[in-house]
Amino acid sequence: MIQQDQKIAIVTGGASGIGLAIAKEFVANNIFTIIIGRDQSKLDNAKQLLGDLCGTISFDLGKLEGIPALVERIVDEYGKIDILVNNAGINMKKEFSEVTDQDFMSIIQTNLLSVFAVSREVVKAMTPRQSGCIINISSMAAQYGIPKVIAYTASKTALDGMTKAMAVELSPKGIRINSIAPGFIATDMSAKALDSDPERKNKVMSRTPMGYMGEPKDIGTTAVFLASEGAKYITGTIIPVDGGNSVGF
Repeated sequence: MIQQDQKIAIVTGGASGIGLAIAKEFVANNIFTIIIGRDQSKLDNAKQLLGDLCGTISFDLGKLEGIPALVERIVDEYGKIDILVNNAGINMKKEFSEVTDQDFMSIIQTNLLSVFAVSREVVKAMTPRQSGCIINISSMAAQYGIPKVIAYTASKTALDGMTKAMAVELSPKGIRINSIAPGFIATDMSAKALDSDPERKNKVMSRTPMGYMGEPKDIGTTAVFLASEGAKYITGTIIPVDGGNSVGF
């Protein structure tokens, strides 16, 4: 049962990795959290882990035309949306000249167009209440050049621009927009990528002043802070949570 003053959050891609870590921290802070993902079995496992303060919705955010009805359904069921975390994203490692138009567009569709569409619909629900917080999950790829991830880089750089533009337009309406740019975070995905590429791993470590990789929880606790009263005067920022990687040499 949701209490009247309880915050309601949506975390896209919330069934695994960084999204799940964010959902976990929200639930630990008594925020009812709806996780959206494509894989029903992953959603079920996450729900088991997160308990009664978690709701799940199986939906492919690449299907843009279904997003307005999705958000409407959430508002109908829960009455409001206080927090949106745009975390769902896909990546592809390919030589620049081998990336097809279709490859490029599929990443832009998930990482940028769906973020815009979900945010637009959620903002419609937040505006009458003059209150809300949107957190976009960016990437180090938007802070500096990384080879073989051209479409991903383009999507995350555009997301940073969108974060700033949204903040300027929506903050007067009581809706704060910020972005978190995770550094190298120890997840299954990053372990697979770095363990198979010792040269890349050494490069990551040598330019991270703190000397170790972050944990998904580090992104979760930052998201909780950005969604809290403690961050009520913070909007339009892109916060690197990266052990100093983006300023390292």
